[in-house]
Amino acid sequence: MSPPARPQLLGFWMCTALVVGNTIGSGVFLLPVSLAPLGLNSVLGWGFTTCGAILLAIVFARLSRAFPRAGGPYAYVKLAFGPFTAFIVAWGYWVSIWVGNAAIVTGAVSYLSPLMPWVAKAAGASAALSLAALWVLTFVNCYGIKAVGWVQSITTVLKLLPLLAIAVLGLATVRPSVLTAARAIPLSLDGTTTSVTLALWALLGLESATIPAGKVQDPSRTIPRATLLGTVITALICMVACTAVLLLVPPQTLASSNAPFVDLATQYWGVTAGKVLAVFAAISGFGALNGWILLQGELPNAMAKNGEFPRVFAQDSTRFTPSFALIFSSCLVSVLILLNYQKSMASVFSFMILLSTASCLVLYLMCALALLRLVTAGRMPAPRGITSLAVLGVIAALYSLWAIVGAGAEIIAWGAGLLLLGAPAYFMVRSKGEQSA
Repeated sequence: MSPPARPQLLGFWMCTALVVGNTIGSGVFLLPVSLAPLGLNSVLGWGFTTCGAILLAIVFARLSRAFPRAGGPYAYVKLAFGPFTAFIVAWGYWVSIWVGNAAIVTGAVSYLSPLMPWVAKAAGASAALSLAALWVLTFVNCYGIKAVGWVQSITTVLKLLPLLAIAVLGLATVRPSVLTAARAIPLSLDGTTTSVTLALWALLGLESATIPAGKVQDPSRTIPRATLLGTVITALICMVACTAVLLLVPPQTLASSNAPFVDLATQYWGVTAGKVLAVFAAISGFGALNGWILLQGELPNAMAKNGEFPRVFAQDSTRFTPSFALIFSSCLVSVLILLNYQKSMASVFSFMILLSTASCLVLYLMCALALLRLVTAGRMPAPRGITSLAVLGVIAALYSLWAIVGAGAEIIAWGAGLLLLGAPAYFMVRSKGEQSA
């Protein structure tokens, strides 16, 4: 009799690729357009965002080392604040994932427009291409975790190449003379705060390796290392590359651009280089979509197995993948794409990134507070002393609050509405669970 099949596991480099790949998607390639009106405020914002992202990565590294459990942030908040708070936060995060996936695939398809002009011109073409990419990668995720890992590893290597090239170009080219347009916009607290929130969109996903903890080799060791390394790599490359585009592309070109990195490559290296970079940028977006589809299935699956999400989401296929959760979530993404395909890609992208960012920031805030509570309550080891971890939790929480404020009142209201919708869903699931028990 053959032994029972075992799920395949992700190793250190695949987990690092998951962090880098989920973080670097289409967002960073479109972000300079959103940051352009903020001038040098965006440079300050990138500095704060890089430091804040690394702080948050340390928070997740500490929590994952102490509690290497499937569901990641959901499990940490549940330990600290109980099932109701954990559900509300995880609900908002899950919604932010599939809303964000609609934005990611929109951005990736947008970068194909220099190569295929009909994508932007033909009615419904961008929606059709977005849906095709979404469902191909959904089926990759249904096939197995190793397939996801390989796609993520390959696309991560490919997406880093153009960013590194643009970063090197920026470091070699930026001079005081090119800062004139950026200097014309005065520095302000509001401008810097807004840029912090927008820049953080490019770094969302630093928690990615914590969520599929049950499918990671030696999770208490692998996840913290992958989270820290992936975040540092991503933050430094994105900061330099985005700032280079912001400073080197003329403001009038940047304001109307659907592909700012392509515009910069075309400006300095020619049309062919611009088209090549467009291909890499699209690959980057599709690679990020692959990793986020994994999370949109794994999170509700972990919650359902704890009895805190509809039981149907707990179903696993014979290949140990949460097929129902994956397919259901991708159906929601498809609805968003179809509802928004008649709007301009830029307007859809801007709204979705702010809504998704605000929802993720609530999760980051609660995880920082969870670290603080678990440490001060003596429920989490503090090898270097309680004080250092407590200070880390306080600073990370304050940074998250600051970034939430930067999203603006409208987005905060939408995010609060999404979280409130989680309350009836929680009690509905609980009541059904008690009845079936």
